[in-house]
Amino acid sequence: MKSQTNWQTTALLFLAAIALLIGLNAYVVINPGEAGVLSVLGKARAGVLLEGIHLKPPLISRVDMYDLTVQKFEVPAQSSTKDLQQLTASFAINFRLDPVQVVNIRRTQGSLQNIVSKIIAPQTQESFKIAAARRTVEEAITKRDELKQDFDVALGERLQKYGIIVLDTSVVDLTFSTEFSKAVEEKQIAEQRAQRAVYIAQEAEQEAEADVNRAKGLAEAQRLLRETLTPELLQKQAIDKWDGKFPQVMGGNGALPFINLEPGKSS
Repeated sequence: MKSQTNWQTTALLFLAAIALLIGLNAYVVINPGEAGVLSVLGKARAGVLLEGIHLKPPLISRVDMYDLTVQKFEVPAQSSTKDLQQLTASFAINFRLDPVQVVNIRRTQGSLQNIVSKIIAPQTQESFKIAAARRTVEEAITKRDELKQDFDVALGERLQKYGIIVLDTSVVDLTFSTEFSKAVEEKQIAEQRAQRAVYIAQEAEQEAEADVNRAKGLAEAQRLLRETLTPELLQKQAIDKWDGKFPQVMGGNGALPFINLEPGKSS
């Protein structure tokens, strides 16, 4: 009798455990920022499960969870420019999954890791090729905003059909070949030398112009002086400067003494 009672107790506990397991497996809680895809016997059901409590068939179903918040990944890319120069870049891509497309994403791509490796990475590469091929490597560097704009448009259009919404991208790194780096350096040196030569030429031209102006000024001054110094003016200036004294002795061999006409003195 006691053995029968123990068996019944064990059976009841077993049934209670099964009932509890079934009860716990009969619903799922979706947290904010998440979406769930219900699969029954391995087949994804239509209709995404958003935040809240949802019932599901116990034991024969599972719910795959997807993060709907903003995701960020850095993706490298490489391409040739219009002038056939190699250009390498690294992009930081901010994106999120479209809640409406989560079921299709589950059916076609599976996990988030697959989405990044099989969709985002190759589409980033193709979008960069489109943007880089439209300009030379020098334009890609000096007009980086335009390069990024073309890249954003191409990437957004390509990922949208996969249920991936691109929120923002940024160019983390942009490098070019060693040959181009050397060419840029040589070009900068040549431009600096040319600018220096222009400066020296301008300086010499200004100096020559200054010499010409000084010469013209001097010639004009001499002309005015010649026109002003008439014989009458020269004679007047000489008289104005004379102190009224005559020379005491006239030089020369056999010269006679000059008579001093000043009062009180004789020769």
